[in-house]
Amino acid sequence: MKNRKDQRYYHLMLIPGMIFLFLFSILPMFGIVIAFEDFKPAKGVFGSEWVGLQWFEYMFKLPDTGQIFCNTLIIAVAKILLNLIVPLIFAIMLSEVPGKHFRKFVQTVTYMPHFLSWVILAGILTNFLSLEGVVNSIVELFGGDPVQFLASNEWFRKILVISDTWKGFGYSSIVYLAAIMNIDQQLYEAAAIDGAGRFKRIIHVTLPGMLPIIMLMLTLSLGSVLSANFDQVFNLYSPVVYKTGDIIDTWVYRSGLLGYQYSLATAVGLLKSVVSTILIVVSYKLADKFAGYRIF
Repeated sequence: MKNRKDQRYYHLMLIPGMIFLFLFSILPMFGIVIAFEDFKPAKGVFGSEWVGLQWFEYMFKLPDTGQIFCNTLIIAVAKILLNLIVPLIFAIMLSEVPGKHFRKFVQTVTYMPHFLSWVILAGILTNFLSLEGVVNSIVELFGGDPVQFLASNEWFRKILVISDTWKGFGYSSIVYLAAIMNIDQQLYEAAAIDGAGRFKRIIHVTLPGMLPIIMLMLTLSLGSVLSANFDQVFNLYSPVVYKTGDIIDTWVYRSGLLGYQYSLATAVGLLKSVVSTILIVVSYKLADKFAGYRIF
C-alpha cells in the first residue's frame, strides 16, 4: 500500500498521455466502419448505407490492386534487408577503426541524414538526379547519355531503396555498435593468441556475439513489411512511375483524399493494418523465441 501511495503521482503524470492516446489513436478507430458502408459525407457514418464486404470484394477486382501490393512488398522487403545488412557492416567496420576522434567524426556525419525530413531530402535528390544534376553530369563526362532517374520505372525502386538505406544506416548502426561493445574482450584476446587474424575474429567472435541482436532486429522489422515509407515515396514519385513506385499508402491517399472514394480507401487501409498487426504479433513471437526479447 505504501508503494502504491508513492506511485500515485507517477500514475497521475500518465493521464495527459493517456488522454492524447485515446483522442488521437483509439477514438479514430471508430472510423473503420466506413470500410463496410457506402459512405456519403452528407449522410455521415450513421446515415450511410451498410454494404458489408462489398468494398473488399471490389478492391480485389481492381486491375491495379495486385501491382500496388507487389510494389509495396518489393520495396519494403528490399529496404528491410539493406537496412539490416548495411548498418551491420558499417558498425563492424567502424568498430575496427583505431582512431577515436575519427570514429566519432564518421558517426556524426552518418547520423545527420536521419534527422532530415524527406521533404528536404527529396528536394536534394531531385536536384542531384535531374537531367542537369551532378549524377548526369558525371554520366555525360564518361560518355553516357543522361537519364531521368525519377521518371524511370527501371531506376525508381532502386533510388527509393538506396536513398532510404543511406538516410538511416548511420543511426541504425548504433544498436549494433552497442552490441559489439558488450562482447567480452577476452574472447578477442583468446582468438588472437590462437592465431586468428582480424577477419577471422570478426567471423568467429564479433558476428556470433551480435547474433541475438541481429535476429531481434530482423524479426521486429517483419511488422513493417507492408509499409514502404509513405513520406519518401510521396515526395519522390510521379504518375510516370506509378507502375513500379505506387504503394498501398500513396494509393489510399489518392483514392480517399483526392478521389473521394472514402469507403474503398478505408477498406484497403484496414486490410493493410490487419495484415501488419498479424505480422507484428508473429515478429514478437519470433523475437521472444530467437532473441529472448519480450515487451509483455
